Amino acid sequence: MKKNIFLLLALFSTSSLFAQTPNQYLPYSFDHYQKFNKQAYDQNSRFHSSIKPYFGDDSLLSQAVDSVYNFGLDTTVKRTWVHRKLFNEHLIDIKTPDYTVYADFLPDFQIGYDSQAGNTWLNTRGYQVGGTIGKKFSFYTSGFENQAVFPGYYLEYINANGIIPGQVNDKFGPTKSTKDWAYATAILSYTPVKYLNLTLGQDKNFIGDGYRSMLLSDVSATYPFFKLTANLGRVKYMAMWAQFQDLRAPEFSYDNGYRKKWGVFHYLDWNVTNKLSLGFFDSVIWQDADEDGKRGFDFMYANPFIFLRPIEGQNGSPDNALIGFTGKYELFNNLVVYGQFAADEFTAKEVFSNKGYWANKFAYQLGIKGFDAFTVKNLNYLLEFNTARPFTYSQRNSLLNYGHYNQALAHPMGANFREFVSIWNYSFKRFELKGQVNFAQYGLDGTGENFGKDIYKPYDTRNGNYGYKTGGGIKTDFSFIQGKIGYLINPKYNLRLETGFTSRIEENVNFSQKNNFITFGLRSSFRNLYEDF
Repeated sequence: MKKNIFLLLALFSTSSLFAQTPNQYLPYSFDHYQKFNKQAYDQNSRFHSSIKPYFGDDSLLSQAVDSVYNFGLDTTVKRTWVHRKLFNEHLIDIKTPDYTVYADFLPDFQIGYDSQAGNTWLNTRGYQVGGTIGKKFSFYTSGFENQAVFPGYYLEYINANGIIPGQVNDKFGPTKSTKDWAYATAILSYTPVKYLNLTLGQDKNFIGDGYRSMLLSDVSATYPFFKLTANLGRVKYMAMWAQFQDLRAPEFSYDNGYRKKWGVFHYLDWNVTNKLSLGFFDSVIWQDADEDGKRGFDFMYANPFIFLRPIEGQNGSPDNALIGFTGKYELFNNLVVYGQFAADEFTAKEVFSNKGYWANKFAYQLGIKGFDAFTVKNLNYLLEFNTARPFTYSQRNSLLNYGHYNQALAHPMGANFREFVSIWNYSFKRFELKGQVNFAQYGLDGTGENFGKDIYKPYDTRNGNYGYKTGGGIKTDFSFIQGKIGYLINPKYNLRLETGFTSRIEENVNFSQKNNFITFGLRSSFRNLYEDF
């Protein structure tokens, strides 16, 4: 075993490339992370950009992180306590040689109007607390208490699925238009030795360089996990074990609560050169218990360095395995080409037969992104195409599918879709602008049908074995256009004034739903919540 480890180090790394693994958690938000594109995709370094969240004290990021979080700070001018706390500092900020602690109040107050639902509003009171103990231990937690009246399409989704997208279950249920919910996150990060970080959390994770991920995204609710990350210079390796919840499976009893399932994930990111990176991913989902008894955590999946596919087969193939690959090439100084491929299962002869075999379940992504577009500083852009074949991510039952808390662990549209996304971000001093366009086409199910879009439907409820194509079923067109303008007040906790306009259209031969809504608000926090579904 030791010999194999040394061979791996010799193949992928040199001692001159080693750097100590950092441990200070940087909450993930796609918009916020655009401010670090220049460092994450620098051709002169080998930063592992596809494993998120990042660590803010990474040597390749730390200077940029300090610049972003201390924007507008002028130490030459003496300010009042109120001015400092409002514009430049954490509400509580304690720094000693042995430990640090910071804390903030995180408001998210919005009012708006939707063409379908009328007046909308959001009342969120949140907090964040973070800090370090010594040089090896850090912690972060956030919590939010919320009430809201949402736009029409959002409300319909909540009532149909019983959850606030990306968060938790709706306390009031479908009988009330006002929704009430609360949720929290927590991270404990420990770096016991060089090159190794251990993280225990209740949060989300993301793998990829794009806006979406076809492997593991932050679409669903938070979940408990334990993650091991080893940074060996050219190679960064992640092994993670997580527990998920299934709200649709029948509960055994009130005392046991929602049914549980487990997941194990391995991802190796290899920086082949300063420009080229390749990634290798595998995962297995298994149910915690069935009618015959409790299975619990399967220790056959405990080894962080083992290939999961053989173990899944050794267990008699009761579980759901997924493998995937990622690629990134920094084509120019400010332009990156990236992609992903996920294979749920497929039969080689059926792939090439072109008969639309149901079990040819795969998804892929292609995209380009960059920064300082047209030589305009801080103008970031992304153009991305995503698609998933019918029945990808689905399984025999929802306790084995690639989902958590009634949402997908990969793409929010599930499967059986094609999507194009373009996002542009621009910041000038304290002003921040964002424009986003989504166009998608997918196949919905008619009564008693299953064309493979809903990953929570068992795949054995399909109508047949052949004739499935992406977009098959009730052909539905989707568009989402959004623009936002914000004014940053305090960069320490992303406090800003923000206004936005959104136009959403979903239509097919059976219905046409159009929503136009506008919002104004005082917003904070780094939550990454999706509206484009």
